[in-house]
Amino acid sequence: MLEVQLACEARHGSNSQSYDTIVIGLGSAGTTAASTLARAGRRVLALEAQDRVGGRVHTVPFGDGVVELGAEWIHGTNPNRVYDAAVQNNVTVLPQYFELAFYRSDGEEPKSALMKELFNYLSQFFHASPLVPLPMGSYLTDRIHHYLEQKYPSLLSDRDFIDEFQNFLDLYISDYEAAYSWNDMSSNCQFRNVEGHPYMSWHRYGYRTFFEILLNKYNNGPGLPTLDIKLSTEVTRVAWSRAADGNVTVTTADGATYTADNVIVTVSLGVLKETHETLFSPQLNGEKRTAIEKISIGVKHKIVLLFPHVWWPEGQEFDFIWNREDIKNLADDEKWISNISQITTPMGASNTVTFWISGRPAILVESLSDDQVEQKCLQLLRKFMGRNVTIPEPTAIVRSSWHSNPFTRGSYTYDNVLAPQYPTAREDLGAPLTDSSGRPRVLFAGEATSPNHFGTVHGASETGYREALKLLPKSEKE
Repeated sequence: MLEVQLACEARHGSNSQSYDTIVIGLGSAGTTAASTLARAGRRVLALEAQDRVGGRVHTVPFGDGVVELGAEWIHGTNPNRVYDAAVQNNVTVLPQYFELAFYRSDGEEPKSALMKELFNYLSQFFHASPLVPLPMGSYLTDRIHHYLEQKYPSLLSDRDFIDEFQNFLDLYISDYEAAYSWNDMSSNCQFRNVEGHPYMSWHRYGYRTFFEILLNKYNNGPGLPTLDIKLSTEVTRVAWSRAADGNVTVTTADGATYTADNVIVTVSLGVLKETHETLFSPQLNGEKRTAIEKISIGVKHKIVLLFPHVWWPEGQEFDFIWNREDIKNLADDEKWISNISQITTPMGASNTVTFWISGRPAILVESLSDDQVEQKCLQLLRKFMGRNVTIPEPTAIVRSSWHSNPFTRGSYTYDNVLAPQYPTAREDLGAPLTDSSGRPRVLFAGEATSPNHFGTVHGASETGYREALKLLPKSEKE
């Protein structure tokens, strides 16, 4: 395994060694930055608090294959550094197609054709940027009413249908953005898609393959000789001097110190929110502190169940429409299941389904036991899908814990309702701290610093590459 190889290689590192650059965090941004600099011959030390490489990408063995507890897909193909890495290394990634399939909690036949029509119409407004910014929920609610008024005016009096569809859409969009609510998101989101199929899967290769490629470990590659990696090494202090002849000193939780000409910080926004006041010496400037405060990081929780055989219709995602009375009838300790917006089927393992839940209910679920979660998910399946098919007991469960993980404290960032008031927040977060001569000493990368591709692995990788290039002469960038 990649982690075992890296742990073994890290043992020969010494506190007395001085490096050109220290990279903090080995998610997509950090691994891209570290590998870019190492391939250019720079002496690089990468410090990762977790016991593995990948950050918020986490491929785990499950059943007869692998599943993703973090990022699942490559979103788009051109331009996309992640997709390019796969193609250039002859790794075949596959498009995953989804067909909306609606199920109702009360067993009645859903208005599937109308809901698909509405969903397809509304999708054009997900990143529409109206002249006056609104909460996304308010903006889309206006669009729903406008569309129904024009095409189905009689439905405007069907409050149950409108409320149920809006509740579904709130859960669906919040889940996609890892947001707490669609009314916490801005209608003027600055995210931009790249061209190509939006859901390209690493399937049985697993997303970990991207990191093996970056670190020159894919297909038993020899690695990168000028890159030292230390796993399970939490950074507690980054001290730097504005003097032109100064350096950067990084202290870790075990008391070790390392020095370098510069450091690239790639920890998640959730970690920065929790630690920035004690992590940096001197403390960060006002622009960065404001960016850390104002940008939001959300929570998305995945629950993956393994079954003895496939019992569901293949080639679909399964979307749940809750009747208001059915939600009221749920006990307090099970109301969270009404926030599961959909289930999908992973491509990396057979006989598996993934449940998606976001926001505060996701935080709650992280605190529950596997048995509790498994039984409630099975209850959900049998309520919505078990009327015409026998659903067997699952044989295994695996799930994520991005909020409770102290080294992530969330899944990824989104543009909240404050984003239009702080249009340069992501650029401010990503701006380097320079010494008196103008040389960058403390640099920042990670999906939160990407102005238009935040929340994606390729966006994070772009920022790691961006910061690495700032430390290389022009001749080495070409």
